[in-house]
Amino acid sequence: MPTPPRVLTVAGSDSGGGAGIQADLKTMLALGTHGMSVLTAVTAQNSLGVQGAWELPAEAVRAQFRSVVDDIGVQAVKTGMLSSPELVETVADLLAGLSAPVVVDPVGVSKHGDALLAASALDAVRTKLLPTATLATPNLDEVAQLTGVRVQEEADMRRAAVAVLGFGPRWALIKGGHLEGDAVDLLTDGAEEHWLRAPRHDNRHTHGTGCTLASAVAARLARGDTVPEAVAAAKEYVTGAIAGGFRLGAGIGPVDHGWRLRG
Repeated sequence: MPTPPRVLTVAGSDSGGGAGIQADLKTMLALGTHGMSVLTAVTAQNSLGVQGAWELPAEAVRAQFRSVVDDIGVQAVKTGMLSSPELVETVADLLAGLSAPVVVDPVGVSKHGDALLAASALDAVRTKLLPTATLATPNLDEVAQLTGVRVQEEADMRRAAVAVLGFGPRWALIKGGHLEGDAVDLLTDGAEEHWLRAPRHDNRHTHGTGCTLASAVAARLARGDTVPEAVAAAKEYVTGAIAGGFRLGAGIGPVDHGWRLRG
């Protein structure tokens, strides 16, 4: 049996299973790849929010990364919750030595509004992490946090993309899911543009959408897609996952990572 493409997620744990490492690994499996993980933090988290978070030491993050990469190897990497300047810089240094594509999801807050990135870490994200990225995937809140650009309407997304690309990623995907109307995203490398649109589903159970999208892109890149191909495929996958989002607990439930398996 052939070895499937190998994808590594460097992110935090969501004990409720809707986002973070758990969402990443489910997505990678659903898209035909072998998911591996470097745990950066442990959260106590459920459908109502984040009740606690504990960062792992940089030494533990570095050891996990080297253990996987030096023996098994990777064909794509996705980063998520990194929380502190030390972890951001540690991960950026590790990624700088890779030839595999890197998808950076600059996680700032949870779906419930809980802070997952220290304000003191923003500069490290801008100057250390984003330059390692093949693709950065900020949502509109993260764009404002990183660049100061506030997107009020679709026309503002170009300006946001220019600001993000100014920090060094080869491509930027500005996710416009918080705007009114269809769910529209802008993918650009500064030379070419791809506008991706999908109908907005009337479903409040959307926990894990950002993690899922970034992981889906990484999985498709590991399978050999170009960045535009990978993002289009990931958009289609996450749209179906949102449509299948289900209630879990008393708050916001997760998207359905296995929706294709039940189709």
